[in-house]
Amino acid sequence: MDTIITRFPPSPTGYLHIGGARTALFNWLYARKNKGKFVLRIEDTDAARSTKESLDAILESLEWLGMDWDDGPYFQAQRYSIYNEYIEKLVESGHAYYCSCTQDEVNIMRKTAKARGLKPMYNGNCRQKNLKKGEDTVVRIKTPDQGVTIVKDIVKGDTAFQNSEMDDFIIQRSDGSPMYNLAVVVDDLTMGINTIIRGDDHLINTPKQMLIYKALGARLPVFGHVPMVLGSDKSRLSKRHGAMSVGEYKKMGFLPDAMINYLVRLGWSHGDQEFFERDDLIEKFNLEHLGRSASMFDTDKLLALNSKHIQKKTPEELAGPLLFHLHTLGIDAKNDGFTQGVIQTLQPRSKTLVEMAQAAVFYYQDNLKFDEKAVKKFLKKDIAAVLEKSADYIEGLEKYTQEALETIFKKIMEETNLKFGKIAQPLRVAITGTTISPGIFEMLIALGKDKTVQRIKSAIQLIQNKE
Repeated sequence: MDTIITRFPPSPTGYLHIGGARTALFNWLYARKNKGKFVLRIEDTDAARSTKESLDAILESLEWLGMDWDDGPYFQAQRYSIYNEYIEKLVESGHAYYCSCTQDEVNIMRKTAKARGLKPMYNGNCRQKNLKKGEDTVVRIKTPDQGVTIVKDIVKGDTAFQNSEMDDFIIQRSDGSPMYNLAVVVDDLTMGINTIIRGDDHLINTPKQMLIYKALGARLPVFGHVPMVLGSDKSRLSKRHGAMSVGEYKKMGFLPDAMINYLVRLGWSHGDQEFFERDDLIEKFNLEHLGRSASMFDTDKLLALNSKHIQKKTPEELAGPLLFHLHTLGIDAKNDGFTQGVIQTLQPRSKTLVEMAQAAVFYYQDNLKFDEKAVKKFLKKDIAAVLEKSADYIEGLEKYTQEALETIFKKIMEETNLKFGKIAQPLRVAITGTTISPGIFEMLIALGKDKTVQRIKSAIQLIQNKE
């Protein structure tokens, strides 16, 4: 059996978006599942619109998602000599010819055909002229004038295209540059691509590409055209549906594994299973379960999956990704035991890493920013003695453990005749500056003994200064 070789061919005229990322993922997963090869090819023949910024963003997005490529990136703009070689072969074999018809002449042909109730198309005027290459000539491929071209599609099934409705389409412009369909076929042939999974907006190109394969005497690859991803209102996916470039999702605090999980479920299923880890996907992915109907993009589902992936990771696994967001907030954090302890307290409640980073800020502050309402309500004069007692007992601990802290606060409750809530909320404000935080004991352990005592004493000082 041939080694499975798939590809992803983005155009560097914009960033990598949800639809493109999903296409890349399906090809990457199929190659990994079959221990094949995944090829990255950059379709940069549109020099006017291609930018280095877009290219860098695409590569960074693929790397962030963990979709590594085995070959490439190849650049179409550097492969013109290869395209010319194949175009010459097609002309020499009689499958293609030079055409000198001007655009105005072709437009008249189309209008004439339309007036006769026919499909507007080029009429083959130069097909039998055996013209030589000239300054203004294009190269057209000879298409059959009868019969059908049947696209055998592993997703959609068979689709028939009438050959009579395809004119002799151009494969090389007069300036020598190749047309899209020619370049794609030559690239796929020379790179050994034998499995092509792409959006169904490309289905219209497939019969033309098949004719080029046939003219070159080459074996066809396996084709699979997957339906587009739509917005919740069933219109074409756009920013107003919450869909942005992949790089934006990183900035918003999504984990790459959650994005991978969500993207694969936009058009592929494995029973009722929703949550997948990367290795699980590689093991289970197949082409048979790619769906035929369009998928709807749902930000809430993505958030829910992201939350599950955050909870499934270890603090050690989350520390590196979280640092990106902490640094964005101006926090000089490190991937160390302290940060991993902070993560452990915030993990169960965080839907995104941005949420986690924002909730973690108080752990790293030398000078807390106190919420005025919280101070007014909970840091009153009569609580100062309780806080002082708490600081003294904590400072005297030989072993700083949750069990030891629980013992201390039971003792304080007995001595002050206060319920734990009456002690815990002022303590929370003293430690965090607000009334919202992780569980009190988890937080104290993560913060550490010295910082805990220092913050309680600072809160006592704040109370005293209010008097």
